Amino acid sequence: MASSRCRVAYVVLAALAAAPFLLLLLYGGGSPSALCLAAARSGGASRRLQYPSVAWSRVPPLPVLPSSPLPSLRASRWIIFAAAAHHPRHRPLPAVPGWQLLAVADETTPPDWSHPGAALLTLADQARLGFRSVAFLPARGHARKAAAYLFAVQRGARVIYDADARNAVLGSNLTKHFDVDLDHRQGGGVLLQYSHADPNRTVVNPYVHFGQPSVWPRGLPLHKAGEVGVEEFYTQVFGGGQFIQQGLCNGLPDVDAVFYFTRKSSEMEAFDLRFDADAPKVALPQGMMAPINSVNTLFHSPAFWGLALPVSVSPMAADVIRGYWSQRILWEIGGYLVVYPPTVHRMDNVHAHPFDDEKDIHVSVGRLIDFLMEWRSHKQTLFERILDLSYAMTEEGFWGEKDLQFMSAWLQDLVSVGYRQPRLMSLEIDRPRATIGHGDKQVFVPKKLPTVHLGVEEIGEVSTEIGNLIKWRKHFGDVVLIVHCTVPVDRVALEWRLLYGRIFRAVVILSEKSNSDLAVEVSNLAQAYK
Repeated sequence: MASSRCRVAYVVLAALAAAPFLLLLLYGGGSPSALCLAAARSGGASRRLQYPSVAWSRVPPLPVLPSSPLPSLRASRWIIFAAAAHHPRHRPLPAVPGWQLLAVADETTPPDWSHPGAALLTLADQARLGFRSVAFLPARGHARKAAAYLFAVQRGARVIYDADARNAVLGSNLTKHFDVDLDHRQGGGVLLQYSHADPNRTVVNPYVHFGQPSVWPRGLPLHKAGEVGVEEFYTQVFGGGQFIQQGLCNGLPDVDAVFYFTRKSSEMEAFDLRFDADAPKVALPQGMMAPINSVNTLFHSPAFWGLALPVSVSPMAADVIRGYWSQRILWEIGGYLVVYPPTVHRMDNVHAHPFDDEKDIHVSVGRLIDFLMEWRSHKQTLFERILDLSYAMTEEGFWGEKDLQFMSAWLQDLVSVGYRQPRLMSLEIDRPRATIGHGDKQVFVPKKLPTVHLGVEEIGEVSTEIGNLIKWRKHFGDVVLIVHCTVPVDRVALEWRLLYGRIFRAVVILSEKSNSDLAVEVSNLAQAYK
């Protein structure tokens, strides 16, 4: 048989849960992407996307006036969160000494909303601030925090902690957990760093490092969730460039709907997970990324441009896309992401978001990471490169044209409140990688904390099948799963794609009726075998 001819085998698996049946296609050669059925693109000619043109030197300043909202409020350290209705199970985010609490309202904020120690930016206040970008913000959702970010920068912010109202800061001391003062000894020294030995390793699950290998963060490509091995070795990096710092949440960590719905023994029981508080913080080198959220993340002023949340994608995808976008731009100024041990306890309100809210993540996050790794710009200033990347992401469909317009307005607002662009630095990933000598290798063995959640052990038929499939994938190489549904796919297609996307290289879903939103193609059972 010619070597170019691929070997194909079909295995019919017993149905799991409510699925009609699964067809496992073990594809022994070539790229499985040829078998993936992408959603059809519109056939009409699209109009040319206009590249934003901004005269930065002509952006007028926007000073704080006596008539401005909260005119006397100034601080260097800010905690910003959305002003949502308080859940009866939650204790409000408490005040932290030395930090200014600032809440931002949307149309769902109760008229009588209040929070101990917090200032509130109402919708009317936001409209009076004079920021261009406010016009692009949705009426509800965390994207409205953009107004509060700019407000804080205008009022002297040097550090902004992007928070959730459910957070309880461990020990009520953010400075103890994060590197808040990079200009002093706290942010200096040497940090543990993931190894760059494998240039093809572009995304990691930091939860493994902190003792929870069976848990993965929202925004991690699901086919990476099965990579639970500990690091063979780490390297080191000098501190001071950790301009974005991601903390972990005990209690309810930032997990996706796949994890949330598949790890609960009872709908009304709350998650209470723990990470290793003694594990060292770990940096990510250029060329490697991890998911970043908007519930427990600290930004230093050189990365304030990276606070803006996209406005045209689903709320559950906005901070994930922001995180990958900001990490890529961070490399342009010599910065890097550092992930920290648990900094807060976040209570589970036993009300998870549905799978559909995460569709914008799982459909494109892997392709987004690949795109960002390849993207380069020759623009001469940081803001021009940010616009350049934002334009390219619009062209590629990672976010909408409204996001491009919003980003242009956002950057002009930063200029108007006196923000100074950090200077550009050469990319390390474009230079030859230094050889990692024996003396450069650092060993850290993470604790393996209990993986039993709420009394739920990973046992039973589903667990056995998943374990076997992972083993098969290791032995057979590229694996594509074909699912043929004989029932309406509206309620199951996304769930199957998310669940099995962490095992197989690609998941192809066929049905007797197509659904372009869920990337389901029309087919009958006989065709599935052809």
